Amino acid sequence: MKRIDSRIDTAFEAFRRNHQAMSAIVANFRERMEITRHQRPPHEIKRVRAQGKLLVRERLDLLLDPGTPFLEFSALAACEDYNGEVPGANVVTGLGVVSGREVLIHADDSSVKGGVWYTLTPRKLARLLDIALENQLPVLHLCDSGGAFLEELSGVYIEGGRVFRNQCLLSKAGVPQVAMVFGNCTAGGAYIPALCDYSIIVRGTGGVFLGGPPLVKAATGEEHTADEIGGCDLHTQVSGTVDYPADNEAHAIAICREIVAQFKPATKSYLPERDAEPPYYDPDEMLGIVSPDHRVQFDQRELIARIVDGSRFHEYQPAYGTTLICGYAYIWGYRVGILANNGVLFSDSSKKAAHFISLCNQNRTPLVFLQNTTGYMIGRNYEMEGITKDGAKMLMAQAGSEVPKFTVITSAAFGAGYYGMCGRAWDPRMIWAWPNVHMGVMGPDQAANTLADVKIAQLRRKGHTPDEAEMAQLRQRVYEKAERESNAYFATSRLWDDGLLAPTDTRNALGMALSAAAHAPIADPHYGIFRF
Repeated sequence: MKRIDSRIDTAFEAFRRNHQAMSAIVANFRERMEITRHQRPPHEIKRVRAQGKLLVRERLDLLLDPGTPFLEFSALAACEDYNGEVPGANVVTGLGVVSGREVLIHADDSSVKGGVWYTLTPRKLARLLDIALENQLPVLHLCDSGGAFLEELSGVYIEGGRVFRNQCLLSKAGVPQVAMVFGNCTAGGAYIPALCDYSIIVRGTGGVFLGGPPLVKAATGEEHTADEIGGCDLHTQVSGTVDYPADNEAHAIAICREIVAQFKPATKSYLPERDAEPPYYDPDEMLGIVSPDHRVQFDQRELIARIVDGSRFHEYQPAYGTTLICGYAYIWGYRVGILANNGVLFSDSSKKAAHFISLCNQNRTPLVFLQNTTGYMIGRNYEMEGITKDGAKMLMAQAGSEVPKFTVITSAAFGAGYYGMCGRAWDPRMIWAWPNVHMGVMGPDQAANTLADVKIAQLRRKGHTPDEAEMAQLRQRVYEKAERESNAYFATSRLWDDGLLAPTDTRNALGMALSAAAHAPIADPHYGIFRF
């Protein structure tokens, strides 16, 4: 497999300009991540300490194997909702290694309003359990939540059901789950430990009950403490709802690690085919390749060269459908098929994609999509050439694909091209975006012109013809809204991806994901190779 011949000149002015701008974008992203993960109001930290509890990140430090990576999902969930007051939607989720086993982790963050659930909280948990189901990965639950936030009851009620449903499906599939109860598991949250294979509760702080003391008093007139209703002794000695008592949080985590060590060894559907090799080219150079302006194109081969093992890439059909790059490479020693946009999708690039996806299914090769697209080409001539039906072939190949798929959005994600390049609705095992990304039905410029023209036409039908200043103001208002709602933080806040990545973290995220996805079997393809 040949090494990509990079054409990048790091002394070139455009490279240095891009690198400076993208470095600022990444620095801002890392600052936001640091704030979300570690900055809490002093009174909230004091409250947690007074209860004798650890902070959520301290619990993770004790749980995870020392020196192993933790791939956090959707760390900036809710960052642009709830006035930014619910970092991470009050829950930490991610992929890590415990007792030598790859596991998924859900950890309530009680340092914000007692860890109560907002609408986005169970949605984030359900997504974690979707990943567990797709990849057959064990789940560890670190429970410490005050239940549903009262002002969000309706949203939590509907979204929460899928969390419990997914837990049941995991049990049905034989995928183990362990719950550690550090604080309260109230109302529906009580089902999380009850639906796990193993459960542990900390004496004095842990509680599991469908109705807490205030609700029990209101409903029955009975007055009991939380420990009397659902504490450690009641559930480990009387009800049998919880399996193991723990003296403190460190003890509970130690028990959990012992349990995980007894899980049956994973049988993987594919293994690394060669030793991992770092890229030949410096990954930091990606910051100078990508423009902060999503309208500026770049050659995605240059990104591939800084992500894959040894910067080696076997390109498929290099002279056909040139606005889409397809080919084979290795990441962390795993063979992958890569599809990367190099411009708008035409009929030939769409057919090329459908063909390559079917090839990768036949040889059981996971797919990686590097997405930077403004969509499928439009216009009468392209419709005559069959762009709609050819784009549909690409979508059909996506829907029929059985191999693991992973998506990284590197710049633009607009129109139906987002679907064709394995957007969220096409069920990639994991999907990430870089912090410079813009996405939406159309770009902010097109949205401003289109929606403003529609509004102006409506005004004219009502007998009012706006002047130039009024039209400009209307377009600017639409543009600003579209710009705000197409940026990466707006999307990740709403869980439209599994988190933002700095470009230089992309390779390791894909490597961890490829390793994790191998826990699940790959079904046989249900179609042959179509040369469209």
